[in-house]
Amino acid sequence: MAKDAITLITRDHREMEKLFDRLENERDQRPALLDEVEAMFIAHSRAEEDEVYPVVVRTTGEVPQVRHSAEEHQEAEKLLGRLRECEPDSDTFDERLREFVDAVKHHVEEEESEILPALKRAVGAKRVTELGDAFSRRRAEELEKFDPASSSIPKQRLYEQARHLNVPNRSKMTKEELAEAVQEAKQH
Repeated sequence: MAKDAITLITRDHREMEKLFDRLENERDQRPALLDEVEAMFIAHSRAEEDEVYPVVVRTTGEVPQVRHSAEEHQEAEKLLGRLRECEPDSDTFDERLREFVDAVKHHVEEEESEILPALKRAVGAKRVTELGDAFSRRRAEELEKFDPASSSIPKQRLYEQARHLNVPNRSKMTKEELAEAVQEAKQH
């Protein structure tokens, strides 16, 4: 059954909040959880920016708010990049995690109180459902890029994932070997 864009977006927001809690509390799982957060955040952001935000601009006139939301996505991505630079069990990781979480929660609050209600008022249920389909497709395309088996992941990203998962001999591995080792390490 098709879901509307507003339901899908808010469901992602709640899932992200659960992942944040796990990142804060499950320190030994941080490398894998950070990969999951990054994949979900980027896929969600790209799907919003490519499929939902243009419709919001055309139908509601909320140009400044949509521009602001897209800027918040970019800022959160930068914070996520800074977080990736840290060792998962360090105080610096905790500080940067808090910055990232706070930025995303602020964005979610604004989006759910301003952009999504404006969209709901401006378009009918059928259009919101069509947007949900488009959002889901675009999100899935982006998530596929984060699958370790995907050929679109750069070797450096796989190497960083392997490093965070403490994969031995990673510096000698080919891209394909890194992808396999990362996938195997995540299953354990």
